[in-house]
Amino acid sequence: MNTALAPARTLRIGNIELDAPVVLAPMAGITNTAFRRLCREYGAGLYVSEMITTRALVERNDTTMRLIRHHESETPRSIQLYGVDPATVEAAVRMIVDEDHADHIDLNFGCPVPKVTRRGGGAALPWKTSLFREIVERAVRAAGDKPLTVKMRKGIDADHLTYLEAGRIAEGAGVASIALHARTASEFYSGHADWSAITKLKETVTSVPVLGNGDIWSADDAARMMAETGCDGVVVGRGCLGRPWLFGDLARALGQPGAAHGEPVDATLGFVAKAFRRHAELLVEFFDDEGRGCRDIRKHVAWYFKGYPVGGELRASLATASTLDEIDELLATMELDAPYPGAAAEGQRGRAGTPKRPALPDGWLDSREIGDAAGRELAEAELHHSGG
Repeated sequence: MNTALAPARTLRIGNIELDAPVVLAPMAGITNTAFRRLCREYGAGLYVSEMITTRALVERNDTTMRLIRHHESETPRSIQLYGVDPATVEAAVRMIVDEDHADHIDLNFGCPVPKVTRRGGGAALPWKTSLFREIVERAVRAAGDKPLTVKMRKGIDADHLTYLEAGRIAEGAGVASIALHARTASEFYSGHADWSAITKLKETVTSVPVLGNGDIWSADDAARMMAETGCDGVVVGRGCLGRPWLFGDLARALGQPGAAHGEPVDATLGFVAKAFRRHAELLVEFFDDEGRGCRDIRKHVAWYFKGYPVGGELRASLATASTLDEIDELLATMELDAPYPGAAAEGQRGRAGTPKRPALPDGWLDSREIGDAAGRELAEAELHHSGG
């Protein structure tokens, strides 16, 4: 696909102007400071934190307070919040603003994970129209001059779509942009994203940028999404797993002409091994613990070396290494001059899952409104930990 189909442009989200219309999607256990820094080294855009639970934030949970920290090189700083209680969400936003923890705040209304939706959060929440409106309005007011955005899905399932109404409510509340993952919660990450829904949302929401998310595995996919849907930018999640340099490709394809985003990557095995090693090093720095950093990089082994001539025994050894020296020794045994394998290294990454009935609170679909008693139950049911 010809990436020239996508017009070169910047993206303005409130008072933040990005060199490329690209956002890194929050991913639990992935988009910590280490991964965000690595992606930023290759490209341009907005790099969002892991999902932070508002209750854990206002209670100053130790893990949560570590997750919201940004490296001095990260600018603009972005935090995504999850919550189901308007007062708690408002308090969390106000805390971020008052203590200057971020330059941009995103609200999660798209998570399909059962432990989130069964509490009425994530992709389940926009079904309760008044609750959604109250959360967004109070959060926007608390954010003040800092841009506050929302990310959502099409709805709970094909019979309970919420995205167009939620888009209108969010726009009316004064959000700075709206991102749509073009699947329902019931689809999880299976099948193909319905990009036509992004088109419909863009036609419905006209005063703020609309960003598209779903099935962007390459810069060509991003260019095609923007050309087909008219969206103002893209949100990239699983497509960058094991490929942080994708953000360089995206910046070159979608960013401003002449912007300094580096040269196109020749992704030999040696190049990939170097990126993997850099990721491990940044994780060690993030955790301030070599053993923990080396354990965390293990989940990335299959993604980085997808399609490359790296045997099962070597992969298994990388997935048990406990020091950077061990990782260096193992990487040195690879055929580092092996060329990019093409299609074998491309396409879907991460678990797609299978369509399933979403886990929801009892009686959740009976009404679009939520009573006082149910609201109190939601507040008590909020997650106490962050990271999805």
